[in-house]
Amino acid sequence: MENKIYPPGPKFVLGAYCSLYRDPLGFLTRMARQYGDISHLQAGSRHDYLINHPDYIKAVLLAGEDEMLRSFPRPLKPLLGNGLLTVQGEAHRQERRLLQPMFHQEQVARYARVITDRCALLNERWRDGLQIDVSAEMLRLTMLVIVQALFSLDVEDQAEEIGQLLTAVLEMTHKNRIPDLDELFSKLPLPKVRRYRRALARMDALMSRMIAERRETGSQHADLLSEMLRLRDPETGLRSLTDERVRDEAMTTFAAGHETTGTALAWTWYLLAQHPEVEQRMHSELDTILAGKTPGSEDVFRLTYTGKVLSESMRLYPPVWLMVRRPARDFPLGGFVLPAGCYVHVSQYLTHRDPRFFPDPERFDPERWVPEAVAARPKFCYFPFGAGSRRCIGEGFARMEGILVLATLAQHWSLRVVPGHPVGLKPFVTLRPSHGLAMTLHRRRPASS
Repeated sequence: MENKIYPPGPKFVLGAYCSLYRDPLGFLTRMARQYGDISHLQAGSRHDYLINHPDYIKAVLLAGEDEMLRSFPRPLKPLLGNGLLTVQGEAHRQERRLLQPMFHQEQVARYARVITDRCALLNERWRDGLQIDVSAEMLRLTMLVIVQALFSLDVEDQAEEIGQLLTAVLEMTHKNRIPDLDELFSKLPLPKVRRYRRALARMDALMSRMIAERRETGSQHADLLSEMLRLRDPETGLRSLTDERVRDEAMTTFAAGHETTGTALAWTWYLLAQHPEVEQRMHSELDTILAGKTPGSEDVFRLTYTGKVLSESMRLYPPVWLMVRRPARDFPLGGFVLPAGCYVHVSQYLTHRDPRFFPDPERFDPERWVPEAVAARPKFCYFPFGAGSRRCIGEGFARMEGILVLATLAQHWSLRVVPGHPVGLKPFVTLRPSHGLAMTLHRRRPASS
């Protein structure tokens, strides 16, 4: 199918791609405002489309694996291997069916104690009046949680090193926004490239060693690694995952399972500090329902306002801010035909802030998430965990972790932004704060005490 009619878009292509590289969030926002719900950019044989309407987003994200392939930053491929985030087509369907039982609600609930125990240790370390980078603190916390849930290991003494290694990898994803330049950057002897390669090698060595030690000892633990090693093909009864596939899935679970949740929590603390009336209402819910006790998995669904706070935070600052798909064949959409092999960009950051679906979109308002308000909006105007066959398999774990961390820590602490600290956005593969989030801890005394 051939169609030479393209949606509107910038005419000065080089300038457009340079703007995209310098300020991706600003550029995409201007594209959507100026050119509407489908816009187009072409450089040579490469076609890029930006989709910004729930109906179109639904069509793209719910397209079958044989219609729409996932695209991802190339620097992540060596880290994640052939894990669930990177495999395509039938291989993805098979892998997801195999792993899905590990993330059922009753399975995920087993890790609630891991989360709250880690929060208790953080409570002991925090001090009234202490200034912290809450972004670094939340990434460290969620990293320790996922490593314990995945491997039953306490790597607190390695937390700083692992965090620096993952950051070195994520920094390279920023180079993946101008066509073909990512290949050039990866071959140049630049300091970031050298840090990236060293980080990949070190991360791979750490992950492979932990898996090999478990294989050698044959010990069983109540963790995700043991679940992976026990997986069997239902037809043959043979072991389903080779050590290489276990490594890829473990690395995928580790990288995705802490980076996104840690980033979401950091922005949530920041927003609560800016809106003390919301913080007070959340504190009241925690004091009433928990009355000073440590929350468990059974409390996650009772803490409805805390859940709304997390949802609204992920609306304004979605950890995954952009997804890219590539049609396997020509794909009709909105009166146009998207050619096979083009790049289709869908941005949570843009759609979550669209005033057509979220009036006064910059305002932080957890009441947007009362059931009647949710029912009145198009479903695909909010998709922090994606949708369709590529919807995040760990969504249940992430929401439970986010609510439990907020509930455990906010019973004891209020956080305030350090005056004068610059707050900006760093759109790597996740939406990190560009200068960290410097905040001061203030111990609170719950009303029940």
